[in-house]
Amino acid sequence: MSLVVVLIVRCLLVALFLPFSALDKIMNFRQALDQASQAVTSHALAKLLILCGLCVEVVMSLAILSGIGDRLAAFILAGYCLLTALLWKQFWKSPDFRLRGASGGRELFWDFLKNCALAGGFLLLACGTDRAGATRFWDDPLASSHPYAAPMATQSPR
Repeated sequence: MSLVVVLIVRCLLVALFLPFSALDKIMNFRQALDQASQAVTSHALAKLLILCGLCVEVVMSLAILSGIGDRLAAFILAGYCLLTALLWKQFWKSPDFRLRGASGGRELFWDFLKNCALAGGFLLLACGTDRAGATRFWDDPLASSHPYAAPMATQSPR
């Protein structure tokens, strides 16, 4: 049962990227390119950003689901979430941003916060919940967390 829970949690964490965002970039590449062009001036750079984003979403999501290099993949996806928040969820540039009343900027603000929260979830997967986990990540970022391994039996003291 715990194996299923681990898989479900990981599926929920990457659900936004693997089936939806990546597929949307493929099916609506032109619109994705138009959106990326709002953040950069070069059409070629916008195309490169979209293709890199697609690769990050697919490869890192599969790494998290498989448990192979999942901690580094989670760290990369955290950075990706923060970067996309800063590039495309710029609520502070909205002329009508306010926390009360009708505001298009407030919708961007919520999207910005969602990206930041998702980054936090990925960082928890990468580094764990304590200092020891963060140290383990920095010491060996390519190591897997072995999410599907059976727990080791603990021996009772004699």
